[in-house]
Amino acid sequence: MKSLSLKDAMFLGFCAVLMIAARAALRLHLKIPGHSMLFTLFFLLLARGCVRNNLAASFTALLAGIMALILGMGKGGPLILIKYLLPALVVDAMAVVLADSLFQSMLLCMLTAILAASTRFLSDSAMDVLAGMEFSIVVRHAGLQTASNVVFGSIGALGVPAVLRKLRAFGAIEPS
Repeated sequence: MKSLSLKDAMFLGFCAVLMIAARAALRLHLKIPGHSMLFTLFFLLLARGCVRNNLAASFTALLAGIMALILGMGKGGPLILIKYLLPALVVDAMAVVLADSLFQSMLLCMLTAILAASTRFLSDSAMDVLAGMEFSIVVRHAGLQTASNVVFGSIGALGVPAVLRKLRAFGAIEPS
């Protein structure tokens, strides 16, 4: 992170704050599991698309996870960091593999969001196992949560290419 400019670091910090603010705003009792993944993946993809650093999404997720931990958001205590970091690692990996074509294609952004949201199966099942649930219930519960996360995450990823095009057109970020 030494090569990260102040402008880029502040942008990643703002993405993390907006991710937490959206999560706090969606703490309403909507009774829809996974709805916070919409903004989580939107801001993770946006952070990685704007900042040319291989760990931009992971740094954003780390900041958001620390803020969520300090504010006591969610269940799981320190394990909440995993909920943020696993999808971010997938976003960073896909950005390295697909390079600039990822942020120009809605389909590739959706594919990345689907893979990133699928990592919630691991964190949800780990928390359920630690709570002492039976294995068959753990698989069903984590599977249902993951399916909902995938739907909302892929919806959130749809807007990323358009936002990045607008930011490039206005000169807010460098052209790719």
